[in-house]
Amino acid sequence: MLRSRGCWAAAAALLEPEAAHSPGAALARAELLIEQARFTGHGWSAAESALRLAEAGARTGEERSAAACARGYLAYAATLLGVHDRLDEAQAALGRASALLPPNASGRPLLDFRRGLVAENLLKDPAAARSAYRRAHAGAEQQRDDLLLSDTWRHLASIARQDGNLAGAKHGFAESLRLRELTGFAVGLAPALASLADVSPGAEAALLRAQASRLLRAFGGVPVESAGQSPGRA
Repeated sequence: MLRSRGCWAAAAALLEPEAAHSPGAALARAELLIEQARFTGHGWSAAESALRLAEAGARTGEERSAAACARGYLAYAATLLGVHDRLDEAQAALGRASALLPPNASGRPLLDFRRGLVAENLLKDPAAARSAYRRAHAGAEQQRDDLLLSDTWRHLASIARQDGNLAGAKHGFAESLRLRELTGFAVGLAPALASLADVSPGAEAALLRAQASRLLRAFGGVPVESAGQSPGRA
């Protein structure tokens, strides 16, 4: 609940005692602080410190893969928001995560999604992004991960819009919004509403944008990017 309302620091603080001796808690705490930096544009040092703790505590191949996946996402976010150019680091970390992870492991859909983010937004390769998002989408469906599905729908819709498939884009953006409402991911609703508005007719678009603006004000301008863009998922 704290995460869904954008209270990442509070949620991370609850995990801090356990993170000192639990690799799972350390990684969960790092993911929260990375998402905070991604949505707000602040807190990069705290996210980096938490991630280093998670990396140091990882023991199994899957734990090391998950930490590398988080490392790639942090580097992606820093590059996307213009904090530092860490594209090479993002690609290397996500590649390392993939090498450590069995094909059918539970962490594969999130990894595929994050590789899609790099392909779409940093490498400007929509074909590679679409392929990665479709793999992530199938995996999220199998795992019944509605929040990840909201992200894969969102980014598949974005590529459909680029391709001129407005009907497909509208369907994808509407599904993304529905799943964010279903899961209670309130801080992610404004960008979902704005993206749907971009492919909706005039009166409907105006209503959606007004709703998005109200939510942005309620969350103090979070996410930091324009509401029409796409914060990625932790």
